[in-house]
Amino acid sequence: MDYASGEGGRVSSQAGGRLARRLGTGDAVVIGLGSMIGAGVFAAFGPAARAAGAGLLVGLVIAAVIAYCNAVASAQLAAAYPTSGGTYVYGRERLGHWCGFAAGWGFVIGKTASCAAMALTFATYAVPGPWWAQRAVAAAGVVGLAALNYRGVTYTAVLTRVLVAASLTALAVVVVGIAVGGQVSTANLHWSGTGGLYGVLQAAGLLFFAFAGYARIATMGEEVRDPQRTIPRAIPRALGITVAVYLVVGMAALLAAGPDRLAAASAPLTTAVQAAGAEGLAPVVRIGAALAALGALLALIAGIGRTSLAMARNRDLPGWLSAVHPRHQVPHHAEIALAVVVSILVATVDLRGVIGFSSFGVLVYYAIANTAAFTQPASDRRWPRWLNLLGVAGCVTLVAALPWQSVLAGITMFAIGIAGRAIALTRRKAHADRPA
Repeated sequence: MDYASGEGGRVSSQAGGRLARRLGTGDAVVIGLGSMIGAGVFAAFGPAARAAGAGLLVGLVIAAVIAYCNAVASAQLAAAYPTSGGTYVYGRERLGHWCGFAAGWGFVIGKTASCAAMALTFATYAVPGPWWAQRAVAAAGVVGLAALNYRGVTYTAVLTRVLVAASLTALAVVVVGIAVGGQVSTANLHWSGTGGLYGVLQAAGLLFFAFAGYARIATMGEEVRDPQRTIPRAIPRALGITVAVYLVVGMAALLAAGPDRLAAASAPLTTAVQAAGAEGLAPVVRIGAALAALGALLALIAGIGRTSLAMARNRDLPGWLSAVHPRHQVPHHAEIALAVVVSILVATVDLRGVIGFSSFGVLVYYAIANTAAFTQPASDRRWPRWLNLLGVAGCVTLVAALPWQSVLAGITMFAIGIAGRAIALTRRKAHADRPA
């Protein structure tokens, strides 16, 4: 594969065609919510409870603070570089091509794992049956949403709005049901799991998986109307709403089931409503979880497609991926390739195992985003530089606190990507130096 580029020039938004600017602030906020609501509430609370017990609430706050630092860095950069690609583009422009590649590679591999996690979450809640049926349903969900994205970003925004509304409604019913169920106890807020500072930080790293959806807004910068105003408004709004929802739901789940039962559950919120004496709400939880996972998966497919498009334009990924559909104006080759890869993953991976791996790739991505934002001149700055420093330190700390298996897998995948690009660059240089 030829996924190296030359080392000069800005990202060309013309190569392979331009994307249409169709999204307003409300659409961008909804896409961000669709990317975040569901991931943490329905998938990450179990592993976080295993790491920190009730300390997962502290981990949630830590993850939210670091996510805010990352969000404002992404918003500031996206306003200056309103094109597809997110931190892949920002890293290239502010830090150099290798940093840009590392960010783009981290995003693509981390978020591809997230796609598999969301597809499996959807299937786990939607089909409480044999594992093979869940895997088949997960793959069908991936293919169906990829086909929807193929039709254009307007369809993506409309369906995401519906899914977010349904998910928030279901979560509200769950919280009220737990509150009136009569079987909640403050004794459930005890510290268990790995415990200590390390456990809390590991929980924060795992829960960070739930907050990374705001990047979807930045990576779709080429499709947002008036991106210099829309993106800086949409990202903090989407993140703020998500943090509030997560805190309320997390507290309710802990009061109902306690950290030990959450840690052992494959469907934590179903366990929570059952423990609260509200078994009748279990179907509502399953429907809400399935819809939330679909919303997250829908936005993930869109975001990865746009980053792959930007990388392919610079030949950091195969040039075939840079194609934009002449009618629907979406990176259709990139989305087809993603659907194939994720369909393979959902047939072979474990839900909990991919959460830590996804967090590793995305935390590296945001460490580079904060570093890039730190270098911006005063004329482009919207927030103080100390937030960028806090963001870098936070990302590095959470990466170090992830389970060692996730760290090892992440390092291995980054080594493969960097080695592949180095080999491709060497081959291209040798070809260019050959006499005509």
